[in-house]
Amino acid sequence: GSSDSNPDAYTRLLLDVLRGRSATFVREDELRRSWEIFTPLLHKIERENIRPVIYKRGTRGPPAADDFITEKTGYIRNKDYVFFSDGDVKRKSNNDAYGQVDIGVYGLSVMGQNFALNIASHGFDVCVGNRSPSKVDATVKRAESEVGGLPLIGSSGPEDFVKKLKRPRKIIILVQAGKPVDETIKALSKYLEKGDIIVDGGNEWYPNTIRRSKELEPKGILFVGMGISGGEEGARMGPSLMPGGPKEAYNELEKILTSCAAQVRGGPCVGYVGPIGSGNFVKMVHNGIEYADMQLIAEIYDILKNVVTLGNDEMSDIFAEWNKGKLESYLIEITASILSKKDDITGKGHVIDYILDKAGSKGTGKWTVQEAAQVSVAAPAISGALDARYISSRKEERVHASTILKGPEEVPAIHNEELIEDIGRALYAAKICSYAQGLAVVKSASDEKDWGINIASCVHLWKGGCIIRASLLDRIQEAFTNNPDLPNLMVDPTIATELEACIDSWRNVVIACTNHGIPCPALGGSLNYYDSYRTASSPANLTQAQRDFFGGHTYERTDLEGPHHSTWTSAHKDIGNIKERTKGNR
Repeated sequence: GSSDSNPDAYTRLLLDVLRGRSATFVREDELRRSWEIFTPLLHKIERENIRPVIYKRGTRGPPAADDFITEKTGYIRNKDYVFFSDGDVKRKSNNDAYGQVDIGVYGLSVMGQNFALNIASHGFDVCVGNRSPSKVDATVKRAESEVGGLPLIGSSGPEDFVKKLKRPRKIIILVQAGKPVDETIKALSKYLEKGDIIVDGGNEWYPNTIRRSKELEPKGILFVGMGISGGEEGARMGPSLMPGGPKEAYNELEKILTSCAAQVRGGPCVGYVGPIGSGNFVKMVHNGIEYADMQLIAEIYDILKNVVTLGNDEMSDIFAEWNKGKLESYLIEITASILSKKDDITGKGHVIDYILDKAGSKGTGKWTVQEAAQVSVAAPAISGALDARYISSRKEERVHASTILKGPEEVPAIHNEELIEDIGRALYAAKICSYAQGLAVVKSASDEKDWGINIASCVHLWKGGCIIRASLLDRIQEAFTNNPDLPNLMVDPTIATELEACIDSWRNVVIACTNHGIPCPALGGSLNYYDSYRTASSPANLTQAQRDFFGGHTYERTDLEGPHHSTWTSAHKDIGNIKERTKGNR
């Protein structure tokens, strides 16, 4: 086939390959999607006898065509390109984009870059900015390297960044929590006006978010604190988003956020959480539950390794099997992968055995424990997980203490299938309790601060994209949907039945830990939480009597109303007006 005239299809294919005409080739799925777009157009023309609008070759055509395509298929025309009459297509320069870009992302760590690319991949025009220009250039290059290119442009500085955005301007900042957030807001807000929106997507302590919102109020700038979970992969492919702030701001952001959030059965993993501060609070508690979940898995790993004496590959297989059932979750899934990973550096053994046993933390776990105390909610799995990280960081002290402090004498290993089944059930029950504790913190804080957080909707946000996503969340969401006023997850009838089925196994595992000297602050703490919550009569009467004895704190009686005080010894005196003394007691 040397001739170009009327070649058969196969010859034309070979000729196109030799000439490098890659645009000729279309994948079958692309072809099918193209027909999904054009078929309704052709049917509409045929049904309604529409006379096609004639427009000059190479131009974009009537806006109505764009609107129709968007309505029928969800596709949005990429406005970042100019179509010239000679058929040429060129990308707009940055100056062409002034006032045209849908949203801005400022702060281009890997998280910021990935989230910007995520938004752009859903057809929204994105402008990116960063204190260092090199990261702007790198992000733009990443967008250009994507198949077909993504509608993402850079900016030269805060003023240029803001000028490129449509009104009301929508900006998501993803910089390190604390002072960098304040500095970024200061740099951008001088170019913003009433009705513009700033979203802080970092792991920020919620009082700081409330403060910033108040500081921006005089200028009329709307501020949103939005928790983002899912790590770098989630940011690119679809994270869990927890926005809290003015409802009018969320309404402006909703179309973009619902498009780029993780998608699960029941809808995208994003929704309006509540007033300013609530989004950061929910993300903080999410991280607290994450601490507890990770600690539970670490304790189970410790038991399987040192009580059941399994190898890494055997443990990996167990976690992989658990991930096919009730324990299915992101953290169980990655644990199976971690345990089976061979060491790339030495080529010997598994990488897990070379990792130093010191766990870091960035503050959200500590904040969760502090806020739980603030609203008088027990969260032993979360606090136990935090304590375990603190103790792990004191590696040298632990090594020294191991030569002085003695544990149980040599205890025989327990290598049987029944114990492994007990361990799986114990983990499941403890996971339920860790969610119960975290959601109790959210509910109490929401009631106290009048945030009106819908717990069932909050749980839905965690069902995809985030670190604590798990099949268990379906049952938890159902529990709070059936009873929005549920005081605690554990008393839902279905959940209570599941806990009852696990309780003997749970106790057996905690006993095994005690006998072998294995610490289990989350596993044991959750069991103590369960037992404390189900106890109708606790020993707290003695504690309150002691408080009254040494401090005159008074107590309530089971048979009489109001506060009371006893003259416990001849040394005790009348404490005066009891009601005045106890005013303000929590």
